[in-house]
Amino acid sequence: MSFCCGASMVGTKGTLKHYRTQVHNVPLLLCPVCHRVEVHYKVENEYEILAEYAHADGATEIDFSDFVTEDDESIFVNCVNDEREDPLDIVKRQIDSSLDLLMVAKHIGDEKWESELKLRLAFMSRRKTRLQHR
Repeated sequence: MSFCCGASMVGTKGTLKHYRTQVHNVPLLLCPVCHRVEVHYKVENEYEILAEYAHADGATEIDFSDFVTEDDESIFVNCVNDEREDPLDIVKRQIDSSLDLLMVAKHIGDEKWESELKLRLAFMSRRKTRLQHR
């Protein structure tokens, strides 16, 4: 399980650009709070090698899944959420996790962490409200 900003990252697949080469269907981790994206750690080395070779060959587009056959189940098994879930459910679970972390921060007296979690909770609360109104 990967974390960013105190939230668990969501497993997804997407397209990344490596210089002039677009690499499609790359397993990614996305932070629902700050929207940071990173290549899933289980395929990070394969991505770097494939992207470098494709760029060196002058390819403008490649499909990651054509070269790496790791299945989605084994890649995303440790993710708390994945993109196929309802966005509202994802936000609710993220809020629950952040509330649990907030109790820990209060218990150990870490005021900085506590204030960071409160900011994240405020952001996720606004996002939850927007999703409920859709």
